[in-house]
Amino acid sequence: MPDTLDDIDRRLLSAVQKNTRLTADELGEIAGISRSAVQRRLAGYRAEGIIEAEIAVVSAKAVGRPMTFLVEVEMERERTDLLDEFRRSMLTLDDVQQCYYVTGQADFILVVTAQDMGAYEEFSRRVFNDNPNIRRFHSNVVIDRVKAGLQVPLS
Repeated sequence: MPDTLDDIDRRLLSAVQKNTRLTADELGEIAGISRSAVQRRLAGYRAEGIIEAEIAVVSAKAVGRPMTFLVEVEMERERTDLLDEFRRSMLTLDDVQQCYYVTGQADFILVVTAQDMGAYEEFSRRVFNDNPNIRRFHSNVVIDRVKAGLQVPLS
């Protein structure tokens, strides 16, 4: 389906990325199609994996996690089983908002939230220091979130 996205698909997907609470009628007005056509297209996007999830973005600061860290992790050994084990462990950690396997000096880049520096120190000791397959990690403290989002350009 991605190779065949038309202007209607782009308008619908752009609108849904900005606000998942729009009704099928509102989306139909935006895209210039009927409510039932909107519903069919949205069902198709979900089935094809174009829409991966529909979530609420919760303010970390508002729920007591005002600190964000960008963490570069370099593995000791790049064996597939150890990389997979690290990936699986990241999926289980609520502190980790995002985890990317990357090229370059680091092997992984993480986005981590914490209540305060003490909580992050405890997290880093438990997750990084106690893991013999981690060569090093480098933490960057976020001073100000300038932009955050997962919207994909569709033009």
